[in-house]
Amino acid sequence: MRRSLRFSQVDVFAPHAWMGNPVAVVHDADELDDVTLAALARWTNLSETTFLLRPTTEEADYRLRIFTPAGELPFAGHPTLGSAHAWLAAGGTVKGDSIVQECGIGLVPVKPACYSPQ
Repeated sequence: MRRSLRFSQVDVFAPHAWMGNPVAVVHDADELDDVTLAALARWTNLSETTFLLRPTTEEADYRLRIFTPAGELPFAGHPTLGSAHAWLAAGGTVKGDSIVQECGIGLVPVKPACYSPQ
């Protein structure tokens, strides 16, 4: 297993750091197995930790897996928004007017109202 992973902590629903609903977003998580994903979610000890992966369909920009310290979720609101922000900040490009996220419930469009990579 890799000893270092790139991740972002995003404060969702807040204009400033340390004021929002935090989510840890692990980038480039394709090589991580389910046991490692669960262990990382427990380690961050946040309500949710997400993992950005290559999509399995051409319609999606990325695939997202969402974990709590207790297990995996098919979908959750603030992790979806925080992960979209982290994906954009890491260089993701919006193809149309929305990002398409693949997750446990299927394809979810996320429309970035305003994006500033700060």
